[in-house]
Amino acid sequence: MIIMRKYFVLLLFIQLFLSLSVAQNKDIQALIDSIEKQYIVDSRTQIYRINLSEREGQIFLEGVISNDLAYNELRSGISERFPQLKFAVRLLPDREKLGNEVWGVVYNSVGTMRAQPSHAAEIVSQTLLGTPVRIFDAKGDWKLIQTPDLYIGWINGSIQPMDDTVHRKYFSLPKLIVTAMATQSHENPDVDSQPVSDLVAGDMLVFTEKRSNFYHVSYPDGRKAWVAATDVLPVPDWLENIRLTGESIVATVRKFVGVPYLWGGTSAKSVDCSGFVKSVYFMHGIILARDASQQARYGKLVDTAGDFSKTEPGDLVFFGRRGDEQNPTESVVHVGIYIGNNRFIHASDYVHISSFDPNDPLYDAYNTNRYLRTKRILGEINTEGVEEILHNEFYR
Repeated sequence: MIIMRKYFVLLLFIQLFLSLSVAQNKDIQALIDSIEKQYIVDSRTQIYRINLSEREGQIFLEGVISNDLAYNELRSGISERFPQLKFAVRLLPDREKLGNEVWGVVYNSVGTMRAQPSHAAEIVSQTLLGTPVRIFDAKGDWKLIQTPDLYIGWINGSIQPMDDTVHRKYFSLPKLIVTAMATQSHENPDVDSQPVSDLVAGDMLVFTEKRSNFYHVSYPDGRKAWVAATDVLPVPDWLENIRLTGESIVATVRKFVGVPYLWGGTSAKSVDCSGFVKSVYFMHGIILARDASQQARYGKLVDTAGDFSKTEPGDLVFFGRRGDEQNPTESVVHVGIYIGNNRFIHASDYVHISSFDPNDPLYDAYNTNRYLRTKRILGEINTEGVEEILHNEFYR
C-alpha cells in the first residue's frame, strides 16, 4: 500500500512537471513568435530560424537571426523570463566563423543561389559577376549570402570574400559594365586568343587600361583578361547615357526575347518572370526587388481594371489570384513588362510577346484572365523597392 502511494505521488509529480514544461514551452514559443512578427517582414530577405533542443539534461535555444534588433530583444527576453535556458542563437553575419570577411564579390559570370547548401536544392536566385554581397554564414564550400536586392541564398564558390576595408577599396576602383547580351574575355587583346571566361549583360569588372579596341580588366578573384570595347562601357559613361524612358526600357526588353525560362534565373543566359524584369531594369541602373510578389508592393499603382488606357511602356503588369471570401489572401505569381498596344513581354517557357487583346494573334487568354494590376516604376526612382544602383549601400 505504501509503495502504491509513493508510486501515485511520483506519477502526479511527473504529470505536474510535464504540464509545467508544456506551458513554459508555449510561453517561450509565444515570445519567439511575437519578436518574429515585430521585426521579420519577409523571410526571403531576413533570417529568423529558432528552435528548442535538449542535450544532456539541458534545454538550448538555438538557431540563427540576421536582424540585430530581433536578436537583441530575443536574447534579453530569454535572459529575463527563462534564465534556465542556454541561449545558443547565432547573430548573422557570424563573425566568429567568418572573421572580418563578411563581404564578398561575385567572380563568375553568373552565380547560382540555392535554398540550402546543396547542389540538389532549389535554385532561388542568381547574381552577376562584380556584384557585392554580404556573407552571413558558411558550410564547407558553401556560403550564405545576401545580394543588393536583400535576397538571401546559399552559393557554392563564385564569391571572393573581403573585409570592410578591402570591400570599400574595391568599389572605389574604376569599373566596366558588360552591355552586350553575351561575350567573352580573352588572355590577350585579340578575340581569337584563349578565352578567360564568358560574360553576360550586367557583369562588372575592374579595368586598368585601354589598348586599341580592348580594355584590360581584372576579376575579383585576381584573374586578368582583355575584353572588347564594343561589348562594355565604363560605369560612369553607362550611368550618364542611361535614358529612363518607356522607349528605352522596351528596347532593352526586346533584346531578351527568346531567352529560355529558368526558375531562379536572373541573367541573359536564362530568366524567370521576375528575374527578367529585374534584369531589364538593372541594365538601366535600377535595383528592383527579386520576386514578383515583392515587386508588386512597390512603384505607383496605375490600373486594376484591365482597360490599360493609362498604362505606358515600361510599366509592370502583375498576374495571379485575387483574394475572395474563402481565401482572402491575394497571390501574385507572375509579372511582365508592358510595351504598348495592349501587349506585354514576359518570361514563360522563354521570353516572348503576348497580348491582352482578344483580336490580337498574340492574345494570351490565360494571363489576361488572371491579371491583377499595373505598377509604374519610372517616376518612382529611389522610393522604397526602386533604388538606383549608386544609392545602394552594397556598392559603397
